[in-house]
Amino acid sequence: MSATDDRPGGSSPLSASTSDTPSAYQEVQGSPEFVSLRRRWRGFIFTMSAVFLGWFLVYVLLSDFAHGVVDTRIGGTNFTVGLVLGLLQFVSTFTIATIYVRFANKNLDDDAEALRQRVEDKL
Repeated sequence: MSATDDRPGGSSPLSASTSDTPSAYQEVQGSPEFVSLRRRWRGFIFTMSAVFLGWFLVYVLLSDFAHGVVDTRIGGTNFTVGLVLGLLQFVSTFTIATIYVRFANKNLDDDAEALRQRVEDKL
């Protein structure tokens, strides 16, 4: 028995009860429905993150290595290609957020709600 153990053998009442039966959260986490939901969410998130990071990398590389391109004025205005590309970064961020909301509403929310209800029923 160590100085930090409350009981001989090093087991506490909490660890004994959680190791015998899985909690409602652990049951749902191991369910095929949760695995499918997590796979769909990760597929979307990783894909959109890669697209956004690629787009941002193009913007940064153009800004650093293609000064002639980004300094090009558009028409007779003071707007440059670089300014427009920079503003499009904000537009793409809001576009991705909108696409995610639609994706989640269509492909994730109903299944997530069903899993949440299963967990709440078991608590």
